[in-house]
Amino acid sequence: MNPEKENKKIEETEIPIVPGIVIPVPVEPVTAEISSVADAPKTAKTDSRDERDSRGPRGRGGRGGRKGDSRAPRAKPEYDSVMLNIRRVARVVSGGRRFAFSVAIVAGNRKGLVGVGLGKGSDTALAIDKATRHAKKNMIKINTTKDMSIPHEVSAKYSSARVVLRPVRDRGLVAGSAVRTVLELAGLKNIAAKIISPSKNKLNIARATIVALQNLTLTRGTESKKIEPSKIVTNITA
Repeated sequence: MNPEKENKKIEETEIPIVPGIVIPVPVEPVTAEISSVADAPKTAKTDSRDERDSRGPRGRGGRGGRKGDSRAPRAKPEYDSVMLNIRRVARVVSGGRRFAFSVAIVAGNRKGLVGVGLGKGSDTALAIDKATRHAKKNMIKINTTKDMSIPHEVSAKYSSARVVLRPVRDRGLVAGSAVRTVLELAGLKNIAAKIISPSKNKLNIARATIVALQNLTLTRGTESKKIEPSKIVTNITA
């Protein structure tokens, strides 16, 4: 045996143990073990981008979106419509007052057809449905030029509303209030409109615009008979 190793063992055994005194113990470096742990391959499971995309979008119901949605796409309506005004009206009966809703609507296909409708009902949905059907029933076909303008200047009066429509070149649509709504849904362009009455009633202004558009005649065609405001259908069945 090596005498030096024997002396080291003897020295280690001869160290006295005294209570309350901490003897430092040398610690060998462990850099090799740390580096080996760092160099070890990652075993955690990571999802690739393709796997995440294959799952589909996340929704409220869980991880994936709704599968097999059977709802058909909403069909585009034949006519566009804009509500002019809605108001609550009352009818006095023996037991008191009975309330209802009155709705005025302008409907058109933006290709020369436009109409104004009025409807009444116990709730807004019923009144809007009645007004829409009434507007479709009273559609008029407008005599327009090739660039969807009017052939000449025209004016009309309905009740207390008076409007004037003039064709302009490369000006677009210069109009306001209910006149602009009617002309937009009719698909007309390059028109300057003016309301020359103090009336602010949008329904009367819209109907005056309809009367003015009915009085239009094409330059090459025969002159059509001028339509009077009293001949417009205004009777509404509640």
